[in-house]
Amino acid sequence: MTLSSREVRDLLSEHGLTPSRALGQNFVADPNTVRKIARLAHIVPGDRVVEIGPGLGSLTLALVEAGAEVTAIELDRHVLPVLRSVVEPHGVRVIHGDALFLDWDEVLGEGPWSLVANLPYNVATGLVLDLLATVPAIERMLVMVQREVGERLAARVGDKAYGIPSVKVAYWAQAEVVARVPATVFIPAPRVESVLVRITRRPRPAVDADPDKLFALVAKAFGQRRKMLRRSLAGIVDAETFARAGVRPEARAEEVSLEGWAQLVNADVER
Repeated sequence: MTLSSREVRDLLSEHGLTPSRALGQNFVADPNTVRKIARLAHIVPGDRVVEIGPGLGSLTLALVEAGAEVTAIELDRHVLPVLRSVVEPHGVRVIHGDALFLDWDEVLGEGPWSLVANLPYNVATGLVLDLLATVPAIERMLVMVQREVGERLAARVGDKAYGIPSVKVAYWAQAEVVARVPATVFIPAPRVESVLVRITRRPRPAVDADPDKLFALVAKAFGQRRKMLRRSLAGIVDAETFARAGVRPEARAEEVSLEGWAQLVNADVER
């Protein structure tokens, strides 16, 4: 019930559409890939799924095929009429809007929801982090993103890709890269590798620490990641606080786990 590569090309040609580079549009045009995405998202009949950037609806149809009730958020007003013609006959709710500025409470109401999406690469990290922080109704995500972005979202302390996004995701959720996606399944083919990242929201944050203080400290340290913490956090964390937290002042940001950051925040509060 999904779209083949030929059908995607025909729809683009018939309606005089060209994928927008500014919007990061690379349409998935392979039935096996979109069905794999639905399968890896663990979609079962009756699941409520929100899809961001559905494009022409190839993945949308695969989600419907798996039994999901789908709400699709599309920004591109040129693509919108074609998308509606493809997916609305199958019961999909289509909303014209920018996912970065939606009133998600109004769109989704109460949970649980799953997010399944081929996200535009230029907004993927910020969007995922914002949804984790502010939209608890979304309990699960399966997102397709640029490989480097996916690795940062799922990285753990000690991994080369470990950084600010890794810490923020780990605070709210568990994340893992579950598959790679070849460029050949897209129209047009991107110049980067893509991966699928599965993100599962925790029932409660992984550590007991104020997120604003924790993320501010992490941002400060990773802003000078080559420096030892005693230098990058000079004037913010003193020797006594390092000692109380059990974190080495000689360590660098990429060597500190989420638990270590929380200990630094809480040790400073206890001072």
